[in-house]
Amino acid sequence: MAETAEAVEIAIPEVLEKIKAAEDEAREARMAAKNAPPPVTCVTKEEILSEGSSIELGNNIFDPAGLADIGGDSTLAWFRHSEIKHGRVAMAAFVGWWAVGAGLHFPGQLAYGLPFESIPKTGLDAWEAVPGIGKVQMLLFAGLIEFHDELFFSRRGDHYMRGGTPGKNMVPGLYDPLGLSATRSEEELATGRLREIKNGRLAMIGIAGLYAAASISGSVPLQPNC
Repeated sequence: MAETAEAVEIAIPEVLEKIKAAEDEAREARMAAKNAPPPVTCVTKEEILSEGSSIELGNNIFDPAGLADIGGDSTLAWFRHSEIKHGRVAMAAFVGWWAVGAGLHFPGQLAYGLPFESIPKTGLDAWEAVPGIGKVQMLLFAGLIEFHDELFFSRRGDHYMRGGTPGKNMVPGLYDPLGLSATRSEEELATGRLREIKNGRLAMIGIAGLYAAASISGSVPLQPNC
């Protein structure tokens, strides 16, 4: 009987120590789960590359540099978001270059003593005519759009690298201020995104051609003075 009591006295501390260790381990696991970042859920590489916007030159994907093989799903989502954004900038730049060349301009003055109508009709000359402070304002405005786009992506929805839609504009009122896309079906929106990507790619080629023609005479065959 005495031996049994002694064995119990020896076993109880060991059991209590094991219980305490298990409780500590469970507590650490709960804390780790609480502090762990949310799982990354991103549009997959296969989904992006299977879209019609990725198919060029027949049924092939135009990717001579092999960029689609760099990184994982989130990397390709970042590439797609950047492509759409650069396409939009290129479309705006091409239309602006064309408008200046066609003689279209705003009424009034760009700056004190500089009427819009006095700005040269060629793209690079028109840019050079803008005062330095005006160029700074435009670059700052573009930077603010970029900053707030990333900010609102994180605060108002899923980031495009964590499950959100690449190319979706998050700055209120900047894109589609009339809300015309709100009544469109998902199929119509998908078709619109496809057209936008295709037109953006064409605009990037177009604005690159205009810049080359304006910078290096004869670099673009049959291109008039721009």
